Amino acid sequence: MAAMPNVEARGQATFDCASEAAMAAETKASRATSTVRLIGLTKTFSPNIVALKGVDLDIPGGEFFTLLGPSGCGKTTLLRMIAGLEHATGGEIEIGGRAVTHIPAHKRNVNTVFQSYALFPHLSVRDNIGFGLRMCGVKKPDIQKRVIETAKFIKISELLDRKIDQLSGGQKQRIALARALINEPDVLLLDEPLSALDAGLRGELQIELLRIQRRLGMTFIFVTHDQQEAMVMSDRIAVLSDGHIQQVGGPKQLYERPDNLFVAHFMGHSNLFPIQKHDANGVYTELGRIVGRFESGTHMLIRPETVTLTPGQSEGDNHLSASVVERIYRGSVAEYRLNCGATELVAKCNNCGQDMFEVGDTVTVVVETDGLVTLNE
Repeated sequence: MAAMPNVEARGQATFDCASEAAMAAETKASRATSTVRLIGLTKTFSPNIVALKGVDLDIPGGEFFTLLGPSGCGKTTLLRMIAGLEHATGGEIEIGGRAVTHIPAHKRNVNTVFQSYALFPHLSVRDNIGFGLRMCGVKKPDIQKRVIETAKFIKISELLDRKIDQLSGGQKQRIALARALINEPDVLLLDEPLSALDAGLRGELQIELLRIQRRLGMTFIFVTHDQQEAMVMSDRIAVLSDGHIQQVGGPKQLYERPDNLFVAHFMGHSNLFPIQKHDANGVYTELGRIVGRFESGTHMLIRPETVTLTPGQSEGDNHLSASVVERIYRGSVAEYRLNCGATELVAKCNNCGQDMFEVGDTVTVVVETDGLVTLNE
């Protein structure tokens, strides 16, 4: 693997900033052809079960790309088809410009980190990491050398002689990652590898996994149902629903400018209101009239963090009178559920030491037009 130094080729295994930056640049260039392209990909399990419906997707080499969606949307099936573990019913799969649709899994230069880690309990950590090289016929001294280099890169050198049942969940995740990386795949596939971890460790490993990908410059394709995880880790995200890709884009684009109601809902809590009427200076919704210039659409999206709450009632454009129905304390954020006439609105306010509103308080909701998006179904 270009980003994990080879002792014979480089003379020593050093990871100072200059050498690591140089190796990352070298790896980025060498992985530039490790693209993944899906053309009209379909998967049917039975006449009544269609998992994927004509998926088209281009993933450049060296990108951290995430498949995001609810359970049953087709994201894991799609990942398994790229790996060669599921056969396509129709369409084409290309990796690095090479058609692999009908090539078996063991002949594709991809590796997978599974949700369950799939480690061998009877083998040591050292033997688990080197298992793939042994299956490829690599000589034992070379396997040991590469295991040591990989373990140092993943920062698990002290675990090499332990048994799998002596490891924590986070340590098992690192072992599975090391085992997948040691074979130097062009593409690494990750099927919800952090889902079994507690929240604190999961957050730490999200950042660690992202840093590893950045250092390697390798194409990572990551599956998750957690939109926060996807936004933290991804260069781009594909949101799937019912076998279709609903939208592809960067985290900021998907969150702030979703293409449709499904993406708006799935990318985080949203206030969505049907638009009853447009005029030259605004729109009419259940909240009342909202002044501003908006594109045509069937619904108005108001993200909870884009509104401001002030005590009491005040007049002005886009000032809405509301009462606090519920307050949820989330540490750095207070979430308020508000009764605005005949409808409910959710607002999120940063906790910066100011007094919080109480249930029953009358407040004014100030709607900032820069945070508003009109959507179609």
